[in-house]
Amino acid sequence: MFDLDTWQEILDTIRSNKLRSVLTAFSVAWGIFMLIVLLGSGQGLANGVEYQFRDDAINSIWVFSGQTSTPYKGMKPGRRIQMTNDDHDDIEHGVEGIDHITSRYVINATLQVRYRSETGSFDVRAVHPGHQFVEKTIITEGRFLNDRDIQEYRKVAVLGTKVADALFKGKEPPLEKEIEINGVAFKVVGLFTDVGGENELEKIYLPISTAQRAFGGANRIAQIMMTTGDAALAQTQAMAKDVHQRLADRHTFDVEDPRAVFIRNNYENFQRFIQVTGAIRLFVWVVGFGTILAGVVGVSNIMMIAVRERTREIGVRRALGATPWSVVSLILKESILITSVAGYAGLLLGLVTLQIGASLLPKDGFFINPEVDLGVAIQATVLLIVAGAAAGYFPARRAGRLRPVEALRNE
Repeated sequence: MFDLDTWQEILDTIRSNKLRSVLTAFSVAWGIFMLIVLLGSGQGLANGVEYQFRDDAINSIWVFSGQTSTPYKGMKPGRRIQMTNDDHDDIEHGVEGIDHITSRYVINATLQVRYRSETGSFDVRAVHPGHQFVEKTIITEGRFLNDRDIQEYRKVAVLGTKVADALFKGKEPPLEKEIEINGVAFKVVGLFTDVGGENELEKIYLPISTAQRAFGGANRIAQIMMTTGDAALAQTQAMAKDVHQRLADRHTFDVEDPRAVFIRNNYENFQRFIQVTGAIRLFVWVVGFGTILAGVVGVSNIMMIAVRERTREIGVRRALGATPWSVVSLILKESILITSVAGYAGLLLGLVTLQIGASLLPKDGFFINPEVDLGVAIQATVLLIVAGAAAGYFPARRAGRLRPVEALRNE
């Protein structure tokens, strides 16, 4: 394997047939290049899908109120379905499998937030404590809302870090300070950050019970969200169906009405995306393998021509005592060398292309950071060796079977 003379001979053969060697190498390099680019693109698509789910819990169900579109039990279409605290309680205590649950009351007013002389307009969300797990809220100081805040109608607030920076300017710690929201005083009990992006850091969380009282919300809610723990897909679908049926019974609308309420099962959507990306990756492997196979066939044909051209040389070797294996190994080594060097060139070019593409693409779209991990690089390496051996095997076997007398007679 490490005979210097053999490798020197192989290199001399490659140099004496430069055009043939270059074209052979190009076919292999192009196949590996396309495989790496396609695999990296598939990973970029998968990264984009995961990024779209970064903000909300994947194992969550979201319920939005809508408007009826079909008549039902003598009632005309067009009725607005207004969910209430009672709907929240019914779902919380009646639907099995819920891990955390929260509702959200939307304050229909422009809210001015003030601390001393600093003022600003921020998005205020009135929620339950379970909202922290639905939105993946990360507390950096203090705490999030708790059950006692809801039960005792406490006037407390949890601020996004950008809200705290805007109101307090870094001059004093925000915790335990009082801010005013439309003239109503709230004590700051926590600060949070969020993986959802800059906009999520410009929000304020209030206890839903307090906000409903302070801003004329009565018992109205706009959304209900819940996490489903480790429930399987079929279980989450059953839970969503149960929620839909309960709301249909309570608000008297046809459960088949597609616009009365809207239910989004994040876990179902995520699994659907995973299936799509899995199918794309399989397709990429099939296409990439086919491209490499075409290159391997080309290498095999070229090596077959090389064996035919060197028939007399092989006959001389055999006549001088060369074993069939020495002839076979010579052809195999040449084939493996060409495919390995060309393949690694294609591999490196593919990685560089992906790196350039990743630097040019936006970081918040559906296609993010196309890349190939170490495992795939190792697989590509193994594939190169196997491809090189496969490309040279049949020509090498033919060369090893040549009889010296017949080879020497070849013209």
